[in-house]
Amino acid sequence: MPEFFQSIAGAVIEDGVLQHLGSPLAEQRALTTGAAIAPLGERAVLAVAGEDRLSWLDSLTSQALARLAPGQSTELLVLDPQGHIEHAASVIDDGETAWLITDRADAPGLLSWLTRMRFRLRVVPRDASDEFAVVGGTVAALAAVAAAAPAGVPLVWRDPWPGVSAGGYGYAVPDVHPGAERDWAEAIVTVAELQLLADAAAHGERTLAGAIAADALRVAAWRPRRADVDERTLPHELDWLRTAVHLDKGCYRGQETVAKVHNLGHPPRRLVALHLDGSDTVLPVPGDEVTADGVVVGAITSAALHWEEGPIALALVRRSTPVDIDLVVVTKDAAVAAAQEVVVPPEAGATASIPRMPRLGRRTRTS
Repeated sequence: MPEFFQSIAGAVIEDGVLQHLGSPLAEQRALTTGAAIAPLGERAVLAVAGEDRLSWLDSLTSQALARLAPGQSTELLVLDPQGHIEHAASVIDDGETAWLITDRADAPGLLSWLTRMRFRLRVVPRDASDEFAVVGGTVAALAAVAAAAPAGVPLVWRDPWPGVSAGGYGYAVPDVHPGAERDWAEAIVTVAELQLLADAAAHGERTLAGAIAADALRVAAWRPRRADVDERTLPHELDWLRTAVHLDKGCYRGQETVAKVHNLGHPPRRLVALHLDGSDTVLPVPGDEVTADGVVVGAITSAALHWEEGPIALALVRRSTPVDIDLVVVTKDAAVAAAQEVVVPPEAGATASIPRMPRLGRRTRTS
């Protein structure tokens, strides 16, 4: 629904997504403080109605959903038989329907797979993106937004990241996780409400931010999304066992690999956060090679220019890549030096060697 935002001064729209309104760095700060909300046109909304919806989703995915309470937020992964990530979605149930927020590019494949897996169960999955949209921001900022509530439960999904959900496991071991201070939620709103938000922004009555700003805050929090996944990605590699996998639930496709890698082995790759040197205008793109001593050891999954940290990125590298070695990112314009920060340590997996994460505190900023 990009036409909603065309009348807003400075709005830059690409592929139907509001990218920014002239100042992505200022928009990041406004999102962080709760002064702005971000229309997330890159998101799609799937609705799964029917009496069997939660037990059905529980049996198909990595998350324990059978007893999900109305209004509770969680997320799920759909894995292939070898444990590789195929689809991902944020989940909130309102007592009558399970609502899935997923990346727009992933929605057709996820819906097609869910439809094929219905069999004789009482479930009705559908794409609800023509009726509903998604906006993001702090919990307080979204409190002023009229979230959809078809069954009386406001459809506001609160991001559980980087907490370790019941049945999950955290590999990252910093004293304070950089995502600990990220206050993020996503509200499902009606198309009519989205139009009202756009109209208010056009008249200076509401401050909006674009997708570039929202994604930069995600990258700084080491928060994975479907866009960080390739055909070989295991959830362990992205530290996604934290919030999207329940290690103690019943059988589902890919569970054997999840359990084996977590308990007995090590994931072949590991996520690193990169602080990029050089000009702020040279940002890598997903797929750009990451090298160590001239040897390719991985690739960029996401990159952003952060309002405090400067140019940053997430990358998947070989598990054997030394944690103290300088890396170089090869872009189409230049080779960019990068200092790595360990997200998933090389010894991740074989859980006896990794302590449980302590309770998270708030991140301490440095000037």
